[in-house]
Amino acid sequence: MEGKNLFVGLDIGTTKIVAMIGSLNEYNKLKIIGIGKSKSLGVHRGVVNNITQTIQSIQAAIHEAESDSSEKIEKVIVGIAGQHIRSLQHSDYITRTNSDQVIDQDDLESLINQVYKLVMLPGEEIIHVLPQEYKVDGQGEIKEPIGMFGGRLEANFHVVVGQVSSIKNIARCIKSAGIDFEGITLEPIASSDAVLSQEEKEAGVALIDIGGGTTDLAIFKDGIIRHTSVIPFGGNVITDDIKEGCSIIEKQAELLKVKFGSAWPGENKENEIVSIPGLRGREPKEITLKNLSKIIHARVVEIIEQVYIEIKNYGHEEQKKKLIGGIVLTGGGSQLKHLKQLVEYITGMDTRLGYPSEHLAGNNSIEISSPMYATAVGLVMNSTKVKKNKDNENIEDNNELNNNIENNGEVEVNERTTIFERFTESLKTFLDNAE
Repeated sequence: MEGKNLFVGLDIGTTKIVAMIGSLNEYNKLKIIGIGKSKSLGVHRGVVNNITQTIQSIQAAIHEAESDSSEKIEKVIVGIAGQHIRSLQHSDYITRTNSDQVIDQDDLESLINQVYKLVMLPGEEIIHVLPQEYKVDGQGEIKEPIGMFGGRLEANFHVVVGQVSSIKNIARCIKSAGIDFEGITLEPIASSDAVLSQEEKEAGVALIDIGGGTTDLAIFKDGIIRHTSVIPFGGNVITDDIKEGCSIIEKQAELLKVKFGSAWPGENKENEIVSIPGLRGREPKEITLKNLSKIIHARVVEIIEQVYIEIKNYGHEEQKKKLIGGIVLTGGGSQLKHLKQLVEYITGMDTRLGYPSEHLAGNNSIEISSPMYATAVGLVMNSTKVKKNKDNENIEDNNELNNNIENNGEVEVNERTTIFERFTESLKTFLDNAE
């Protein structure tokens, strides 16, 4: 697998689990060569609640992806979301011992490491620390402080926090399914890599990823991630509402939603009726499409309003924080008819659907370009970045090794791992010890 440079993403969702294999073509563009999906049985709102069922679902998705690509999966990058994820803003600073030397990568890392020492609630762990802007000796709005002189280096951070037990459960399922895990990434960040352009991230954009169990939000401005949030509602809640409101079984409710559902009730006339077969020996049920879209509309409005509250919390109404790029909708739930128009109506912001095929090599299948695969494609892209970073570190280490040997014959290997890699390593160690 190493020799062939395969990149694998595993999206563990509430509705489905997707394993995706990619490789780089001769133009260094990512091509998806295998995809496997299975029904997600042991996950509720992004959180594992049945280990055995989740392992079986992961194995089924992995097996299908391996058959599809004729390749063997050994390592995966996994996405995490779920209702246990929260985020906060934090400012921190370090005082440098020698202000006559320029600020380098080590200074940035010691500042970030300091943020990781923040005291969290019991059972919580910091997953991502995302720097916003830096200040050097009081001079603000600095994006890249490396190379500058200064004694005091401070920064604002966007800190993403999650329940460590939930993350350990996911890692345990992957290991029990017979695969190594290469790292974890927050799903909204992965989706944003797949569907957003750099121009949109600069202008300011809100990505809304509507999944089965959760709706994930990621806000970008000036090319930097500013706000993330996980709302514990998704497409499954709409299906439940249809099931209750029309007194039908879940399978029929899901089919109704996908085939005839609309987020805009005015679209349907009173006399448009769909007939649902009754349960064994019972009369078929007749449901008006107007009623169906009223049920869907009520719940979708609630979800969008929750997301819009988060966008307002970020400060979208301030001139400086305005999101010129508007909203990008992705995820399986974004394919609901007339959702785009409803989002524009409620928020007053420009809206488009986000397709993950934009950053891929041209000859991928039509299936992969569906918004429901945005997270999986983003995770595969993330895997290519991890590989690139490791390669660069190896080159740096080799150069440093050669310099040390040339200078004084001593060998000193520089072990510069990021704190996030250390979190992944500690997770792997925990799992090995738990065997």
